[in-house]
Amino acid sequence: MRVGLVSPYSLTRPGGVQGQVLGLARSLRLRGHDVRVLGPCDGAPPEPDVIALGNSMPIEANGSVASLAPDPSAQLRTIGALWDENFDVVHLHEPFAPGPTSTALLVEDAPLVGTFHAAGTSQSYRYLQPILRYFADWLSIRVAVSKDARALAAAAIGGSFELLFNGVEVERYAAAAPWPTEVPTIVFIGRHEPRKGLAQLLEAVQQLSGELAVWVLSEGPQTNELRQRYGHDGRIRWLGRVTEEEKARRLAGADVFCAPSLGGESFGVVLAEAMAAGTAVVASDLAGYRNAARPDREGLLVAPGDVVALRRALREVLDNEARRGELVEAGRLRAASLSMARLAACYEELYTDALTRGPVARPWGHRSRARTGRVSRRGR
Repeated sequence: MRVGLVSPYSLTRPGGVQGQVLGLARSLRLRGHDVRVLGPCDGAPPEPDVIALGNSMPIEANGSVASLAPDPSAQLRTIGALWDENFDVVHLHEPFAPGPTSTALLVEDAPLVGTFHAAGTSQSYRYLQPILRYFADWLSIRVAVSKDARALAAAAIGGSFELLFNGVEVERYAAAAPWPTEVPTIVFIGRHEPRKGLAQLLEAVQQLSGELAVWVLSEGPQTNELRQRYGHDGRIRWLGRVTEEEKARRLAGADVFCAPSLGGESFGVVLAEAMAAGTAVVASDLAGYRNAARPDREGLLVAPGDVVALRRALREVLDNEARRGELVEAGRLRAASLSMARLAACYEELYTDALTRGPVARPWGHRSRARTGRVSRRGR
């Protein structure tokens, strides 16, 4: 099949949805499909088969900042790319996000698959519900990445959803050469903003004595404040944004991956990445995180914001080698069940189903254009 994956978020900035889109594209290509990824890019596209739709702009959403491209120029590029590429199936991630995905929903006449990632609350879902319900009927198939994501979307647009997991490229993390460290090491990966809980982790670290290293990856609006507050602690290393290769190596080299988020998490794929890398998980007990690491099986999960409980869980995993080994072994098995290869096979079935059903009729009908034997302008 010739498949188009559309991301509303900048593909050159780190993010869960972007990672899913790019990883799914790679796995689908391994299964023999012709795949292109469409999305905003702030700079050069991250991979050869990415079609850049212009720069993004930061927009606050769900207690975070999303890099979206709602400007007219990006929409014109989206329309042009969709026409040029002549896809058999178009897969929209967050179909109602402002920008390329919502534009594709409006103009594309190939069968559409929509995946809903967000969980929690959404002001746009609440206030635009009647309009969203109308346009949601143009999706051939609706997918949610978790029960919480399904609950949020279903409350706004109704209808039935396929429930699929977020995938992890297991081989990439399992094969990563561990980053060297000489002392027990905790790694944090996430945007430095209140809902990610970095402040709570660093407070818990202050209560941990002895030799220790804390690798803090990424950056965000809290970075300067937290560095000023905890800059005296030489055990904390502020690494900023790193490459995907270094991220995998840091995960593989650490003893514990800590995800102390306070809420708003739909799935927690980064937990699965840590488990694939052979790292024990300590995280907040959130419904989204339980989709990846089940309490006391693949990870130690504690009440969000409870610094004392977080410190105790970290201490337990760092000090108890046998317990850490149990979590690592269980985590590897769990990550294998969430592999991107398995997810790609699931989506392949949905794409076939969407093709069988055909595109949903629009009020103005469909463009009459052949879907076979056409050479795209991009490939000339």
